[in-house]
Amino acid sequence: MPRILVVDDERVLLKGIKFNLENEGYQVETGVDGAEAVEKARSGRFDLIILDLMMPKIDGLQACMRIREFSNVPIVMLTARGEDMDKLIGFECGADDYITKPFNILEVKARIRALLRRAGQAASQPSASRLTLGALSIDTAERAAWRDGTPVELTAREFDLIELLMRNPGRVYSREALLDMVWGYGYVGEFRTVDVHIRRLREKLEPNPASPQYILTKWGVGYYLSSP
Repeated sequence: MPRILVVDDERVLLKGIKFNLENEGYQVETGVDGAEAVEKARSGRFDLIILDLMMPKIDGLQACMRIREFSNVPIVMLTARGEDMDKLIGFECGADDYITKPFNILEVKARIRALLRRAGQAASQPSASRLTLGALSIDTAERAAWRDGTPVELTAREFDLIELLMRNPGRVYSREALLDMVWGYGYVGEFRTVDVHIRRLREKLEPNPASPQYILTKWGVGYYLSSP
């Protein structure tokens, strides 16, 4: 079964999440601060990590950024804050999803299933499932990406997004459509979430992010992928 790391300094909440996820059949390991989150993420193989935003030693955002230096494991952020800016900062730091406290444990389980399902679907793709457009190339089985032959590290959401665009070059997707197709139908999030991920993809994949050649905007409509 999938292994999940849950890190939160609220021990009662941490115990409750662990109990509920283990009842679903997941293998759950826990931690209580950001430094422990990074240490455990580095030493163990996890299929998904849940991080609280406000933690001692280093906070969830810093922990997320440090984990992103060596892993693309899906990361879900938990926070008592509900401001859109906090969520956008979380996405900038490499988070794949965001849940605001207080939350319904059923929502947490649903988000976990969605992220793990996407990862499982990608792993089941044939090994030859490589997509190439100009200097960009991805392997949907390995969840790997390259630009001009150089490996590029993408988060789970970033990979899902570029895979969708590369499978349908020239097709314009609205922000709402991308939220439904990449984040999942019914996802409650701001359209700016899509903008943040598009900008991060441009920074990683475009020769000049300020003047993109691949990931283009159709003003007033949405985003699409084009051959340069």
